Amino acid sequence: MGRRLLLVAQGVAVGLVVLLFALLLWKLVDDEGGDLARAAANGERPAAPEFTLERLDEDGELSLSALRGKAVVLNFWASWCVPCKEEAPVLEELWQENRERGLVVVGLDAKDFRRDARDFVRRFGLTFPIVYDGPGDTIPDWGVTGFPETFVIDRDGRVVEAFVGAVNSDEDRGRLRAAVERALDS
Repeated sequence: MGRRLLLVAQGVAVGLVVLLFALLLWKLVDDEGGDLARAAANGERPAAPEFTLERLDEDGELSLSALRGKAVVLNFWASWCVPCKEEAPVLEELWQENRERGLVVVGLDAKDFRRDARDFVRRFGLTFPIVYDGPGDTIPDWGVTGFPETFVIDRDGRVVEAFVGAVNSDEDRGRLRAAVERALDS
């Protein structure tokens, strides 16, 4: 009887682990991001939440409201994020191609160490503005569910489109460029 009870308990434990793994996998695959990402996906243009954060690339602070009148690509990332490494050159290229047209790419490093973030910026040769939110206090307002997430914001401070996950495939790059055009035309 004792052996049978042990086998049942082990079976239940394995079943729970499998269930938890399945829920995690479902969450990763099915995740559409937070409320801002869903609203943008539904064609709405929700207001972008304000922030003022320490600059990592130079002295001072940067407020999102200070960029009003410009289109903004806001990328949430962290140095330990593998897809962020794949995406960094895409964002730098977008910045270089469109900065004269009124686009600002802003990297928002969160849940990270300053030194690691600065090393990441140097390693990938990022020249766009980088802000630092070590504890991740901005994440709840934006509904960020993982890294990377990217928000395209129009000149009026409204979210045009959101990208959950890396923007590194040809299809994603095309969507990002189209969203940037819409933001610039606003």
